Amino acid sequence: MDNTIAIKVRNLDLYYTKFHAIKDVNIEFKSNQITALIGPSGCGKSTLLRTLNRINDTIEGVKITGKVIICDKDIYAEDADVDRIRRNVGMVFQRPNPFPLSVYDNVAFGLQINRLVSTKKETDKIVQESLEDVQLWNDLKDKLKHNALSLSLEQQQRLCIARVVAVKPHVILLDEPCSSLDPMATAHIEELMQELKEKYTIVIVTHNMQQAARISKETGYMLLGKLIEFDKTETIFTNPSQKETEDYVSGRFG
Repeated sequence: MDNTIAIKVRNLDLYYTKFHAIKDVNIEFKSNQITALIGPSGCGKSTLLRTLNRINDTIEGVKITGKVIICDKDIYAEDADVDRIRRNVGMVFQRPNPFPLSVYDNVAFGLQINRLVSTKKETDKIVQESLEDVQLWNDLKDKLKHNALSLSLEQQQRLCIARVVAVKPHVILLDEPCSSLDPMATAHIEELMQELKEKYTIVIVTHNMQQAARISKETGYMLLGKLIEFDKTETIFTNPSQKETEDYVSGRFG
């Protein structure tokens, strides 16, 4: 497996006006691996995740310093192409958020607005491949014109992942992607993530420590905007080096 570094975060600080939300974070995410970020609510893990594709830029009063290097380029450099960054680093949110369009149009959306396809035949091919990637093609190949909002929650979340993979990103960010799903659907999404890591680098924020332990190779524990500890997942859960991490994973805190 390729263990090159996909993302390097260097001396990253983020402020919401005067509130210091991310404090001097340094972390590296390996290619073709699932890395988890854990920590109590409000610790900064979702904020850190959103710095990796510049979604925080849309919030008024945000100030970011430091570097985030993806594909050997600092995404916060003055000449960075934000649209290209967000294509390259896809995002899946807590609640499934398909557009109120057909299944087909949901998957094709990014291809069309970014003008990545020139013919319907090409679009058809990528839509099919993307739905196959998330194991939806067999279920939905005869329902491509159906409204995406008519799907089950699990299918909607898979569809949102298909929408991301259609534009061929390098990285997929998942912000608590199973928080609105039942245990069976959660297990299916976790299986899907294990398959997708063969093609993509995956970073997941999760409040579910068992999920982090099941699916990730490395885990970072955050507290009050700081990255307290980052190591192999097994080490974080069985032999952490920091007392704050031990208190959290043992249930004494958080």
